[in-house]
Amino acid sequence: MVIYTAWVSPFEFGFLEKPKEPLSISDNVVNGFFALDIIVTFFVAYLDKASYLLVDDPKKIAWKYTRSWLVFDVISTIPSELARKITPSPFRSYGLFNMLRLWRLRRVSVLFSRLEKDKNYNYFWVRCAKLICVTLFAVHCAGCFYYFLAARYHDPRRTWIGASMNNFLQQSLWIRYVTSIYWSITTLTTVGYGDLHPVNTREMIFDIFFMLFNLGLTAYLIGNMTNLVVHGTSRTRKFRDTIQAASSFAQRNQLPVSLQDQMLAHLCLKFRTDSEGLQQQETLDSLPKAIRSSITHHLFYTLMDKVYLFQGVSNDLLFQLVSEMKAEYFPPKEDVILQNEAPTDFYVLVTGAVDQIDCKNGLDQIVGESKTGDICGEIGVLCYRPQLFTVRTKRLSQLLRLNRTTFLNIVQSNVGDGTIIMNNLLQHLKDLNDPIMSEVLVETENMLTRGRMDLPLSLCFAVLRGDGFLLHQLLKRGLDPNESDNNGRTALHIAASRGNENCVLLLLDYGADPNSRDSDGSVPLWEAVLGGHEPVIKLLLDSGANLQCGDIGQFACTAAEQNNLTLLKQIIRYGGEVTHPRTNGNGTTPLHVAVSEANTEIVKFLLDHGADIDKPDSDGWTPRALADQQGHEDIKILFQSTKEPRNQCIIAVPEKQNRARFIGRFPSEPTIRPLPLEGSLQTTRDGSWIQSRSRPRRRTNKFHNSLFGIISAAHAGEDCLFSVNPMVSAKNCRDNPARVTISCPEKGEAGGKLVVLPRSFGELLEIGAKKFGVSPSKVLSKNGAEIDDIEAIRDGDHLIFVCYVETEESNSKITLPNGCS
Repeated sequence: MVIYTAWVSPFEFGFLEKPKEPLSISDNVVNGFFALDIIVTFFVAYLDKASYLLVDDPKKIAWKYTRSWLVFDVISTIPSELARKITPSPFRSYGLFNMLRLWRLRRVSVLFSRLEKDKNYNYFWVRCAKLICVTLFAVHCAGCFYYFLAARYHDPRRTWIGASMNNFLQQSLWIRYVTSIYWSITTLTTVGYGDLHPVNTREMIFDIFFMLFNLGLTAYLIGNMTNLVVHGTSRTRKFRDTIQAASSFAQRNQLPVSLQDQMLAHLCLKFRTDSEGLQQQETLDSLPKAIRSSITHHLFYTLMDKVYLFQGVSNDLLFQLVSEMKAEYFPPKEDVILQNEAPTDFYVLVTGAVDQIDCKNGLDQIVGESKTGDICGEIGVLCYRPQLFTVRTKRLSQLLRLNRTTFLNIVQSNVGDGTIIMNNLLQHLKDLNDPIMSEVLVETENMLTRGRMDLPLSLCFAVLRGDGFLLHQLLKRGLDPNESDNNGRTALHIAASRGNENCVLLLLDYGADPNSRDSDGSVPLWEAVLGGHEPVIKLLLDSGANLQCGDIGQFACTAAEQNNLTLLKQIIRYGGEVTHPRTNGNGTTPLHVAVSEANTEIVKFLLDHGADIDKPDSDGWTPRALADQQGHEDIKILFQSTKEPRNQCIIAVPEKQNRARFIGRFPSEPTIRPLPLEGSLQTTRDGSWIQSRSRPRRRTNKFHNSLFGIISAAHAGEDCLFSVNPMVSAKNCRDNPARVTISCPEKGEAGGKLVVLPRSFGELLEIGAKKFGVSPSKVLSKNGAEIDDIEAIRDGDHLIFVCYVETEESNSKITLPNGCS
C-alpha cells in the first residue's frame, strides 16, 4: 500500500484534474487501511531511547504518539474529495492534497533499515533493491512534475511537450505519461538528444533544480555501488598485498626455503579460514564471556575431559580451563613448538596429527606422534623447563592453546586439582618407559622435593607419595595441617590409612587435629584401625584421638557388614561403642546389620555389650522383628534368652492406609506369612505377632541430598537427630564428650582440673583417685548435693570428691573434712 501511495500521489497531482474511477475508489480503500493502522498504533509498545526499556503502558503510548506523528498520519488519510471541498478555491487542485500522503514513505525507509540488519536476507541485494526504488521514485516524481508544468501553462505550444507534440492534451494518458517518464530519465542519466528540452521559464527553473538533485543522487548511487563491489574484493587485495610483503621480507633476509614455505602456508590458511567463515577465535572474542564460555564448553569440554593430564579433576577446574583456551589452525609441516624454547603455552590436539621431533646435530628424529585428544608441551609448562621436542604438524590441524600463566592462575584457586594434575603427570612419565622421560621423572621428583615447582602442592599430595621431606617443607612454609580435600579428608586421614608413621608424626607435631572428621564421618584413628597399623594407632591415641569423635555407628555397622568380629572388638578396645545407630543410615544399628547378615556370633557379641533388640530404625523395624521376618532361628533363640529391657521405647510413625513396611537393605525372603494389606504385623516382647496399622514405606529423602541435609548430617552427633527418648538422647549426645571440673579440697586442689566426663560413675571415681592420689567415696556438686548417677552430670559442672564420710545416726549429716564445701 505504501508503494501504491508512492506511485499514485504524484501521478494524480500531475495528470488528473478531478477524481476518476477506479483510482478514487482504491485511494479511499487504502486510506481506510491506514486509518486502522493509526488505531492499532495506540496499542503498540515502543522502545524508550532514554532507558532502553520497552514501554507497554497504553497511556504513555498514546501520549507519545499524539506528540509525534499522529497529526501527519491523520492528515494523510483524509479523502481527497473531502479535502478539495473544504480548501479555498486557489488550492482546489485535485492532486495537491494527495501529495501529503507521501508522508507514508517513511515506513519504506524503516523497512529497508530492518531488512539490512536481518540475517535472513542478503545485504547486497537489499541495498540494490533500495537504490533501485529510490531511482524509480525520483524518475516518476520528476516526470509527473514535468507534465504538471506543461499542462497548467497558458500556452500549450510553448512547453517542452507541446514543442514536439501538437495537441498533446488530445493524446492518450498512457502516451503522455510515457513521454514524461522518458524525458525525466534521460535528464537524470544525462543522455538526452535535445529533442525534449525546457521551453518556458518555469520549465527552465525546475530543470535547473532537478539537474542539481541529479548530481547528488548520482553520487549517492555510485558511492553505494562502489562500496558493495569493493567490499567483495578487498579481502583478496589485502591477501595479495600480505603475500607480496611476506615474500619480499623472506627474500630480503635470505630466509631458508622451509621457513618461506611455512610463512606462505600460514598466510594462505588464514585467508582460507577467513573466506570460508572459519575465523573461530575472532568470532568468540567478539562475544561476552558467559556466551563464549558456553560455546567453548559445548565444543571442547568432552575432548578436554579425555586428556590424561586432567583425569579426575573437578568439573569446575575443567570448565575454567576450557573457557580460557584459544582455538588455532595450523597448516601441514608447520612448527607449533620449537625444541628448547621457553615454556609459555601447551596445546591440546582437536583435529589432525603432529610429530614430536628431537633435533640432534642438525638431524631431525621423530620420537613420537600425537593425535586427537593428546596434549603437547605440558612437561615444559608444568616443570618449567625448556621444551623437550619440536612439535610439527603432519596435516591441517586444529589445536587448543592455553597460556602457562593463565593455567597456573586457575590451578592456584584449585589446590586439590593441582595435586591430581601433578600425580597424573608423574604417572604418565612412569608409564612411558622411555629413557628420556625417566630422566625427566627423576628431575621432576627432585624439584618437588626441593619445593621448586610453581604448581601449588597440598599436604595430601606429599602424603600420597609418602614423601616425608616434601611434607616437612610444606609444613614449614605454613600450610595448614588440617586442610582437607573436597571430601573433607585431611592429610592425617591419608597418612593413617597408609600406615605412614613418619608422616603422621610430622602432622601431629605441626598441630594436626587427631579427631578431624571427613564428610563420611571417618576419623584418622578409624583409618588406622581399618588398616591394622598398630604403631599409627598408638601415636594417635597418645595424641588424644577418640573413635567417638567420628560416626561410631557407621564404624560398627561397617564391621558388622564385613562379618568382622575382630574389628568390632578393636572398636571396643579403643574406646568406641557398638550399639549406636548410623548417623545417616535411617537409624540402622549394628545389630540390625548383624541380623540381616545372619551372623549369630556377632549378634551374641553385640548383645553382650548392651545392644537393644527392640530398638527400631526409622521404618519401625527392630532387630527382633527382622530375625522373625527372615527366619533366623538361632538369633531368635538368642533374643528370647536376652533379658528384656526395663523401658522399651516406642516410636510413633505416621499412619497410612494400604501400605506395607519396607525393609531398605535386607534382601532375604520372609519365612512368615505375608503382611495383610490393611495393616502390618508388629512383634510383642514374647515374639508373637499383633495386628497394627501399616507403617509408611521407606522413601528416598531428598532433604539428605540438600545443602541443609548435609550440614545437618555433619552435626548429627551434636544435635542428636536420631535420639528416640531422653536416655538415648543423653547417650548419643556424649559422642562429643562433656567436660567437667573436678577438685578435692582435702588435697589442696581447690582450683580443680578439667577432665573429660567418662561413660560410667565408677570410671569417674577412678579418675579422681588417679588425679588426687586418694580413694574418693562420694561425689558432690558445687552446692554440696550428692551425685550417684553419671546421667545427672552435665557439661561444665564442677564436681567435688569426698575422701571419707562421717554419718551421725541422729541426723544422718555428712561431715566434710578440712572445710570442704
